[in-house]
Amino acid sequence: MTTGNSANGKLMEMLTGYAASHQHPFNVFVHMIGIPTIMLGVLIPLTWVTIEFNDFTFNLAHVLIVAFFLFYVTLDLVFAVVFLVGAYLLTLLAAKLGAYPGNTGWIIAAVAFFGGYAAQFIGHAVEKSMPVLVKHPIQANLAAPFFTVVELFSIAGLRDELFQEVQEQIQQRRTQQSST
Repeated sequence: MTTGNSANGKLMEMLTGYAASHQHPFNVFVHMIGIPTIMLGVLIPLTWVTIEFNDFTFNLAHVLIVAFFLFYVTLDLVFAVVFLVGAYLLTLLAAKLGAYPGNTGWIIAAVAFFGGYAAQFIGHAVEKSMPVLVKHPIQANLAAPFFTVVELFSIAGLRDELFQEVQEQIQQRRTQQSST
């Protein structure tokens, strides 16, 4: 686990693999909007399933967010905590939208889910790269929310040495692939 500026091998492998298919600024921009939108589409129906345990009420959206957080902690503590805060706020929004009367919650969830994925495919078409989702769907869905947090750090100019190392590794992989 990293807490500051150093990166472990698992973090670098995940970031390098994901970032290699997300180099075009338009694609990154679309993902910064699309990934939280997809998450919202997933979280809305999960907020409808509540669990009570010793006077404590939570829902399946909370369970999913905590599970992702626990995985992300193994990669990087700072990124994981930022994810947890953002994802918790997203669950609050999901609960509000899911509480609309009638089928409105389902409609919002479906539009968010499918619209978010459509945006991802448009971003990859602009970049002319295969979405990670097509090659590795489970890995892509685990990596995407984390990558969104990492990208926020990059946009803010934080942890630049990590992003430089990721870009160097991407270049090394491309050089190796072109020579074989």
